[in-house]
Amino acid sequence: MANGFLLLLLVLPFVGSVAALLLPTNARRVYALIAGGIALAGLVITLFLYSDVRNGGRVEAGLAWLPSLGLGLDLRMDGLAWLFSFLVTGIGLLVVIYARYYMSPKDPVARFFAFFLAFMGAMLGMVLSGNLIQLVFFWELTSLFSFLLIGYWSHNAAARDGARMALTVTGFGGLALLGGVLVLGHIAGSYELDAVLAAGPRIQADPLYPAALILILLGALTKSAQFPFHFWLPQAMAAPTPVSAYLHSATMVKAGVFLMARLWPALAETELWFYIVCSAGLATLLVGAWLAIFQQDLKGLLAYSTISHLGLITLLFGLGSPLGAVAATFHILNHATFKASLFMATGIIDHETGTRDMRRLSGLFRFMPVTATLAMVAAAAMAGVPLLNGFLSKEMFFAEAVEFHQGSLLDDSLPYLATLAGAFSVAYSIRFVHNVFFGPPPTDLPKEPHEPPRLMRFPVEFLVVACLVVGILPALVAGDVLATAARAVIGRDLPAYSLSIWHGFNYPLAMSILALVGGALLYRLLQRELASSRDGAPLLRRVDPARIFERVLVTLSWRWARTLEAILETRRLQPQLRLVVALALVAALAPIAQHGFGSRQAWPVEIDLPFALLWLIGIACAIGAAVMAKFQRLAALVLVGGAGLVTCLTFAWLSAPDLAITQLLVEVVTTVLILLGLRWLPKRVRGHGGLDEADLGTRYRRGRDLVLALAAGLGAGAIAYAVMNRPLTDSIAAFFLERAYSEGGGTNVVNVILVDFRGFDTLGEIVVLGAVSLTVFALLLRFRPAVDSVDAPEQQRIQDEFDEAAEARKPGDTAEEYLLVPGVIMRLMFPLIGTLAVYLFLRGHDLPGGGFAGGVAMSIGFILQYMAGGTRWVEARLRIRPVRWMSFGLLVAGATGAGAALFDRPFLTSYFRYAEIPLIGEVPLASALLFDLGVFALVVGATVLMLIAIGHQSIRRPRPARRAAAEATLGPGGE
Repeated sequence: MANGFLLLLLVLPFVGSVAALLLPTNARRVYALIAGGIALAGLVITLFLYSDVRNGGRVEAGLAWLPSLGLGLDLRMDGLAWLFSFLVTGIGLLVVIYARYYMSPKDPVARFFAFFLAFMGAMLGMVLSGNLIQLVFFWELTSLFSFLLIGYWSHNAAARDGARMALTVTGFGGLALLGGVLVLGHIAGSYELDAVLAAGPRIQADPLYPAALILILLGALTKSAQFPFHFWLPQAMAAPTPVSAYLHSATMVKAGVFLMARLWPALAETELWFYIVCSAGLATLLVGAWLAIFQQDLKGLLAYSTISHLGLITLLFGLGSPLGAVAATFHILNHATFKASLFMATGIIDHETGTRDMRRLSGLFRFMPVTATLAMVAAAAMAGVPLLNGFLSKEMFFAEAVEFHQGSLLDDSLPYLATLAGAFSVAYSIRFVHNVFFGPPPTDLPKEPHEPPRLMRFPVEFLVVACLVVGILPALVAGDVLATAARAVIGRDLPAYSLSIWHGFNYPLAMSILALVGGALLYRLLQRELASSRDGAPLLRRVDPARIFERVLVTLSWRWARTLEAILETRRLQPQLRLVVALALVAALAPIAQHGFGSRQAWPVEIDLPFALLWLIGIACAIGAAVMAKFQRLAALVLVGGAGLVTCLTFAWLSAPDLAITQLLVEVVTTVLILLGLRWLPKRVRGHGGLDEADLGTRYRRGRDLVLALAAGLGAGAIAYAVMNRPLTDSIAAFFLERAYSEGGGTNVVNVILVDFRGFDTLGEIVVLGAVSLTVFALLLRFRPAVDSVDAPEQQRIQDEFDEAAEARKPGDTAEEYLLVPGVIMRLMFPLIGTLAVYLFLRGHDLPGGGFAGGVAMSIGFILQYMAGGTRWVEARLRIRPVRWMSFGLLVAGATGAGAALFDRPFLTSYFRYAEIPLIGEVPLASALLFDLGVFALVVGATVLMLIAIGHQSIRRPRPARRAAAEATLGPGGE
């Protein structure tokens, strides 16, 4: 049962995300109920699983995908994963309640909750991953969904810039993490998390350990905004406050420290780990705290304080000691609690006053006493005041800073620098409280300040109470949870530690007192500097990492790119294609030049004369099409059709009837669609005549392109010849031939491969086909033909003039008379073609045919109706709804694959049996038929959607202003 709950915990947020997008846009309350219900369900499941992970236990679950390659969905919950699941779902629930009242009725709330739930699912997938590759996958999903959440207010330039910066930095770290994980898996011999954690000594002794460690730490440090990658987090404060309270206190920014905790047994406790992680953590701790003191934006202050506290956690993990890991784990929990409450309190202030600028805020205690009290308690926890949870983990930090010794300069200076950072923390906490809640009443605020709705304040109240309860009764409330999580981090027995409030007079207590007093004095000494309202911190005011980052991006993506473009002459399409084709030709022919063709047949080979003649016809058609394409498009299309027909006959000649049928049907559809599109292409380009009109430069360019084309064509032919005549070896063909019927239930091996053995490939291909058809439709929807293509063709104009001159006739009658007999025949063919399509679909598993061929055949029936009656006639009588066809096809194909999970089988596992039908007898039935039905529906929908997009060009009227402007520029008719 626990395994099923673990899968449910991961799947629920993604299901809720999709559901949020499908609801009406005005269902504001329903969105919050769905998101809150899913977060609550996830929290209940997490709490239910706690008994299974206590005392070193864990829960595992998985879904097999490719068992032979060890690929699948592997979930693993131990104490550390439980702690993060608790934070993700618990604080997620509180943020949903808060967001219900924070978000404006004008905001697209459906999109917000959809992104929010998707991010929650990505975070749960990351912390529950039992496989390193899977962890990286969900890691990248968190970057993607955080980008969407940070840039949620897309009308705000700061939000767009902050989202882009966050994605760029964390995306770079994600690529480094992928490289590090690949190296780490290579060293350990497995990507399974259990195997990697157990291989710690072997990993640290391997020569590749430094490379793996640096790459993995790049991913962790960028994600957790550690120096020098800290600059993206303050820019992300342009996001809505619920996003900041969730992503930047408890979830996304904790992903980096989670990764360090997760891989601590395998990577930590080495000198390289100590210097890299401790240096980054210590620099971040001090720089973040110093910058936080001088921020004018409340969220900016909290952002830099978050950076500083993340540096503290990183520093504790970097010490490499078990006690340091315990303290870091405890501070992860404590920081998430007080920082989420502070972010939400800041959001309340912004929501009720209309500003976050500390230069405009003061004296709010008399207007918002409850909110002010809650914020002051949370800020005290952030400063490390006794009897609050932040004090306990900071005491553990001070104790470890004093007791840990390696004899290095970094280690010896740690107690002093830790105390200094503590004083900075107290200073910015005092400033947060004093500037905002005390002093004279505020003036000239956008809104009259007042208390928020009761339920909007409830999440802050709950978290502040948690800060107090953990601070007063730490061992009773958090002791067992901390031990469970820390044991999973360390991977062995826990060291001795105490969560008592009072340990007597000792060095950590003295450091805490010194930090509290020193922080208060520092705030007092900085009053003049703070009153100056200058942006930035002294000593670091001229250093702007965000601006440096932007300059680096501009240099890489603009200046260097333009320089490279100028050198390679790649701005125009032709040089780009020339370069690509030339490089591909060299890369493909290099192995042949080095090793020869390796042919199993001596040259000259025996040639079948009729087959060679057939190919000569195809070659002539292809060359003719290339020559005529510029000047005679219709003739070129006919010649291309001839080359396609030769290809079809080639398949039939070589005993490949499935390919021959598919090629013939596709040739018909593409030829007709291109023929319909030719109507809207511009006329021949002026000033580009034939060879007789060309100057020397033009002749040279055409000759060069001809040589390159010949080289590419001959090269492709040489490669094809080499492949087809390579020495025979054992191939996978025998596997398919032997198992097509016994395991796939079909005698048509090609179809069984497509819908069974390689069904996942086919699923991806139909997804791509659907995306392409939607893209074509969107492009043609905005397409406006050239002015010289808008007017009716000459033949149609002559027919219309004749109809207008004759009595009792109207324009278009002559065209209808021409198409009277063909139109009747084409309409009568629709049921026949539909029957053929169904026949090809049903026979495909055992005989040539299948869902793709049937879908293309059905599309031909619809194309004929459009050709016979026109767009308006067809759409007045048939409601095709191609998008619904596509949606139905994808749902059926996906559901067929997912249905295998109900029987504990890998995705897209097929099942077949013989069914007894009265009067007919035994009939073979296979689940792959349903998958093929999805292919059939999607192919029909995609093809008809493109047909509709082209057909609607004929009934669209040009914009008068645009046409008049074009005629004024080019003359009447675009001449």
